[in-house]
Amino acid sequence: MQYRRFGNTGTEISALGFGCMRFPLLEDGRVNEAEAISMVRRAIDRGVNYIDTAYPYHQGESEKLLGRALQDGYRERTYLATKCPIWLVEEEQDFERFLDEQLDRLQTDHIDFYLLHALDRQRLEKMRALHLADHMVRAREAGKIRHIGFSFHDEVQVFKEIIDETDQWEFCQIQYNYIDRYDQAGDEGIRYAAEKGLGIIVMEPLLGGRLASLSEHVARCFSPDKTPVEHALDFVWNQKEISFLLSGMSSPQQLEDNLVYADRSAAGMLGEEELAAYAKAKEIFDRTSMVDCTGCAYCMPCPFGLNIPELFRAYNRYGVYGESGVREAYEAQTVRSDQCRGCRKCEQICPQGIKVSEVMKKIAALMG
Repeated sequence: MQYRRFGNTGTEISALGFGCMRFPLLEDGRVNEAEAISMVRRAIDRGVNYIDTAYPYHQGESEKLLGRALQDGYRERTYLATKCPIWLVEEEQDFERFLDEQLDRLQTDHIDFYLLHALDRQRLEKMRALHLADHMVRAREAGKIRHIGFSFHDEVQVFKEIIDETDQWEFCQIQYNYIDRYDQAGDEGIRYAAEKGLGIIVMEPLLGGRLASLSEHVARCFSPDKTPVEHALDFVWNQKEISFLLSGMSSPQQLEDNLVYADRSAAGMLGEEELAAYAKAKEIFDRTSMVDCTGCAYCMPCPFGLNIPELFRAYNRYGVYGESGVREAYEAQTVRSDQCRGCRKCEQICPQGIKVSEVMKKIAALMG
């Protein structure tokens, strides 16, 4: 395993971090606990030393499962990260209440890296109003957390404003891949955070799996000597400012593949010809992509029964394959887009800021 300096935190982190948002599932949709625990422990045995979860992942089950996975001496062998569900914090005392609940779920007396979850313009205002940065500092002083950071979904100017809000930040977590270079924090934000000495974690290096299964048009840009997944991860690892990346792995084989890719990763590993291939792939991808869904499922469950990520996945096939390529996937859905009632509950939490109700109208019109 390769290790990289994590900003000014004084720690070195494995190039691959384990993200706990996409654990393997059983047919009924519940987490396959035995397989998930086995994967977490296998990752740690192979040198992964950063495990990331959050309060809402898997409808609140991710933290509990991870607490069980880190028994038998595994907690002492890894850094543990989780996040404050800032959208649920209504009063200042809620911060401590959620943190104590998370410590209990995770069966630990401290969290190594604690983040304010999915900061954007609106949540920055809440952070200010409820003095959450001060609460983070007090929790660190009390020994409940070790390092203070935030995850982010918004435009780069908001990202810079959040960084400049307090001198207590030690790290940040952003969405980044060869498609999102100029979206959200992007290249500009990475440079800004690095200049401030922050450790930088990348989430969604595969854009919710969309870069793992490329259309023929995009795949032709790359050498067949690597898989689409390896190409995507190498792009992130190539950036010297980035500390490490998180991958949400849903099967033991995905874990094994990513461990191999991480073993041979390095900053500056890509040549000019390879970098040109990423630029060409982005150009084609952007022309054919219909909606920027990463499949995170924060929007679920829908009160009207729509499987929003699956409907978006079908819609994204349209840009490449046309109506014939999307019809079968669309009609396989029991509840289709014309059943959207525009309640916009999903829009309030979507990290990508997708106007779900408007897109559902477009899909319904397209599919008749």
